[in-house]
Amino acid sequence: MGKGNHTEVSQFLLLGLSDDPKLQPILFGMFLFMYLVTVLGNLIIILAVSSDSHLHTPMYFFLSNLSFVDICFTSTIVPKMLVNIQTMKKNITYIECLTQVYFFMVFAGMDNFLLTVMAFDRFVAICHPLNYTVIMSPHFCDLLVLMCWIIILSVSLLHSLLMKQLTFSMGTKIPHFFCELAQVLRVASSDILINNILLYVATALFCVFPVTGILYSYSQIVSSLFKMSSAVSKYKAFSTCGSHLCVVYLFYGTALGVYLSSDVTHSSQGSTLASVMYTVVTPMLNPFIYSLRNKDVMGALIRLLRAGSCP
Repeated sequence: MGKGNHTEVSQFLLLGLSDDPKLQPILFGMFLFMYLVTVLGNLIIILAVSSDSHLHTPMYFFLSNLSFVDICFTSTIVPKMLVNIQTMKKNITYIECLTQVYFFMVFAGMDNFLLTVMAFDRFVAICHPLNYTVIMSPHFCDLLVLMCWIIILSVSLLHSLLMKQLTFSMGTKIPHFFCELAQVLRVASSDILINNILLYVATALFCVFPVTGILYSYSQIVSSLFKMSSAVSKYKAFSTCGSHLCVVYLFYGTALGVYLSSDVTHSSQGSTLASVMYTVVTPMLNPFIYSLRNKDVMGALIRLLRAGSCP
């Protein structure tokens, strides 16, 4: 394929998880079930937070934003994968791939930022409790989320514009079940030096800085916990962080495992399977983690169900 107007005629082949025809109905049913659970679970969290005045606090404001982003994150990947499994086709057009890369980066980046903001919220609540309501004002919380959206939308747009300048061979195969930026760059026919430089910068922005912020916040939280004399106060403080720590471990642990395994073993199949964890499984588990480990959320869910069952 030439370097001309390739965006109108090119399409990629997503190799997916398996070529075995017997596995396709199983994969379709499994991913459809996980997708529906993800959407329903996160919608319930959003409804519970918005409808219960007890949850109108910064922590649950960020949680509802995280649930919204998780729905969009999974919706960027799973529906197209389900269509390909059902139709037994692997093709995805250039425009669809470019769109998927853009929104994947947007929502993956927002997950990173929101987890960092939630860690900062817990840091202020435990280490500076007297100033918590002043620091974490509604205006400041709105501003934090807005800044996250502006940064991630801008950086993702820049990635997409640079990717649009690349050329690809006809029938290019992507060894993945969705268009991930790193995988797409590997199969490009043209020079990707600038794209890789921006990718490293984005990795630092979306991964290194957020992880550093989370580690710093929890180091200060642990230090404050050791200074508390009451065991009850320690347990109460730690219990408010337990759900967030579980989600952070799931998201960053699985995402880090994907890239470490791909760099060490160079196995695209292993990397693809590991990607399922942080793109599909983690967003599905988040509502359960926050509801089962949090009495406030559980109480709000119970009140929501009671209100829904009463005429």
